[in-house]
Amino acid sequence: MAQIVGVKFREQGQIYYFQASPFVLSPGDAVIVKTEEGLGLASVVQVKERLPEGFAMEDLKPIFRLANEEDFKVQEENRELGREAFAYCRKCLEGNTLEMKLVDVEVFFDRSKIIFYFTAPGRVDFRDLVKELVKVYRTRIELRQIGVRHETQMVGSLGNCGQVCCCRRFMRQFVPVTIKMAKDQNLFLNPAKISGVCGRLLCCLNFEQPHYAQFQKNLPKLGKRYKCREGYLRVIRANLFRDSLTVLDEEGTEKEVPLQDWPQMLHKPDKKKEHK
Repeated sequence: MAQIVGVKFREQGQIYYFQASPFVLSPGDAVIVKTEEGLGLASVVQVKERLPEGFAMEDLKPIFRLANEEDFKVQEENRELGREAFAYCRKCLEGNTLEMKLVDVEVFFDRSKIIFYFTAPGRVDFRDLVKELVKVYRTRIELRQIGVRHETQMVGSLGNCGQVCCCRRFMRQFVPVTIKMAKDQNLFLNPAKISGVCGRLLCCLNFEQPHYAQFQKNLPKLGKRYKCREGYLRVIRANLFRDSLTVLDEEGTEKEVPLQDWPQMLHKPDKKKEHK
């Protein structure tokens, strides 16, 4: 089977798959590929022998060619143009009343299009700004509104844990994160503690949710009094990391027991006596 490679056009961008034939590629190689938007310079980040799930071989385009020194020079010129466009667009925004914050500028490899990414509290009428940018750069201009989570992904920052934010390091798609996840994980509902630098709920709440869901699925009800072989016990706490319960006996003594032992501790009536 033909070698399949996953490539990225931007460090924090999505992965796109192509057929490597007739080239033999390794992660880190730079290639030129054809897309619906034209030619693009991309970096190989994955090499696969099998087709990724959800893709058909006929849908994958071949790598156009390997990148050369001239391509790297063009890419650097495009980056410089992006920095200039960013500064110019910010200058334009200072002279009007548009409620928008410019985040990043992307220049296509062949300069057929320039995308300006921005955040805003609502809808923005930026038609006059687009006209001004087209007049200066003489190419297709797109102003694309993004959310604050995508802004953090593009800009990068340190999270509460002291590491670079997950969205910048490895996340490529965002999934919903709810306050119920924080409740299920017994976290204090303090916005400063459960929110990321973007102001939204921490993405890592979603990473850990399946473990908490599985743990709670096997838990007895907290606060309930159960009849056990050694008397009545009330379940007062549960510890996911120790996979244990803390129970309170009739004398007021706390005891920690493994969760896996709990079913054997419950009092089970003698079926023979019940039958009589």
